Amino acid sequence: MEKILILGASGFIGNALYKELCSYFDTYGTYFTNENFEVNQKFYEFDMQTENIEILLENLKPTVIVSALRGDFNVQVATHFSIINYIMRNNSKLLFLSSANVFDAFTNYPSYEYDKTLSQSIYGKFKIKIENALLRLPNHKYNILRLPMVFGANSPRTLEIKNKIEFGETLEVFPNVVVNATEISKLTQQIHFIINRKKHGVFHLGSNDLTHQHDLVTDIAKELGFKHPLLKQVYDSNFDRFLAVMPKDNPLPKNLQVSVQDVIRASVVI
Repeated sequence: MEKILILGASGFIGNALYKELCSYFDTYGTYFTNENFEVNQKFYEFDMQTENIEILLENLKPTVIVSALRGDFNVQVATHFSIINYIMRNNSKLLFLSSANVFDAFTNYPSYEYDKTLSQSIYGKFKIKIENALLRLPNHKYNILRLPMVFGANSPRTLEIKNKIEFGETLEVFPNVVVNATEISKLTQQIHFIINRKKHGVFHLGSNDLTHQHDLVTDIAKELGFKHPLLKQVYDSNFDRFLAVMPKDNPLPKNLQVSVQDVIRASVVI
């Protein structure tokens, strides 16, 4: 049985992934600020600002490490380089949750798994730095999992839409930005499949279709029961620009694929 360590398991994605995997694998997680996890003996407190991750890795000896860390970018880079040192010495691999922002300098088309990365944002450049270090490793030592916007009934993005509407605040939307998206339950199932089938390489875990960011936000608002939200439309270009990570080279089985409509429907608890 795989021994899995989820770094950042107290966050939205990390905790959902822990719940998906813990019944099938020997699964552990780290937390930083959420003291509710102190009583869970499979959770370890970890502060990447002051602690060396290799100490925890050497003690726990995970075969699969999933990084859903958040925080200071420079500290994250140093932490991931320490993880790379560990996996090169041991029989283990790293699943790195990356972002569509590694392609945010390309605006004329969606991006696929093995397209060249190039970013204008600090966030995208930070993700690329870790990706490039992983791409120099043997293929079986890593997965790069690039994510678009992640929604779900209790996701931070959905709650932000709901809270802003309920408090009469405007929603900032981008009519000329073309995106894809995903929802948390399908995302965790996809990662479960990648771990279980020992897949290698780069995966784009977004919907197979595209929509404008404006339409996605307003459709989720309607699904939540708000037909006429206050909108602030931001036009940062005279033409459509793409920020989408589309699956092509490494497609997942049809039952694990997701559409924009699936994302919209998942914004409400049934």
